[in-house]
Amino acid sequence: MQAKSLSGGQELLCINTTKVYDWIINEATFDIPVCVELEDTDCDEVDTVSCEVEPLKAVVLSRQDREFIIDGTPITLQLVTIQKTFEVTIFVTKTNGATCQVDTQTFTRCEQVILCAPEGTKVKVDYTDVDCFVCVFECKSTEGCPLSLDLGVTVRLCQSIQSTFPVTLELVAEFCQPRDILPFNPTCPAPVIPLQCPVLFPTTAE
Repeated sequence: MQAKSLSGGQELLCINTTKVYDWIINEATFDIPVCVELEDTDCDEVDTVSCEVEPLKAVVLSRQDREFIIDGTPITLQLVTIQKTFEVTIFVTKTNGATCQVDTQTFTRCEQVILCAPEGTKVKVDYTDVDCFVCVFECKSTEGCPLSLDLGVTVRLCQSIQSTFPVTLELVAEFCQPRDILPFNPTCPAPVIPLQCPVLFPTTAE
């Protein structure tokens, strides 16, 4: 059965939505020095060191107007400074194959991007991929002191950065219509006749 059209046809509508002023996708890389103290472990027992990273928040620190010429047209854009905070967790795998979490530290780094992001717009950062790896590590063992690992950790962020502002749009549109209802499959199976044995039964009289 075809759904019937709703009455009213086209109508002038006001809709609240979000306008995207600008949108970029880029990759940012940060190098972080990390020092970790270990207990009840000898340097000879440390096989590999790995990490995991979790982004926490991104805050806009400042916006500064910059003048550009794009396709021959002067335009004012903003140099946006974004402060990013993320959490790095360090894991140590020993020579016996056991892996344990040894430390979690929070780090803050800043990045600057060029956007159309005038005052009043909201700058939003979404991470599409986040990864980290331990580039170098040095194990130090001093008598009477805890074992320490000096690490060089690289954090790589793939990110989507948008500047947006809430707007009210006026447009002429038609109301949406419901789709057709999908039919159910039959729930009661049709009768099935079992296979017969005509060679055996009924017998043919001679």
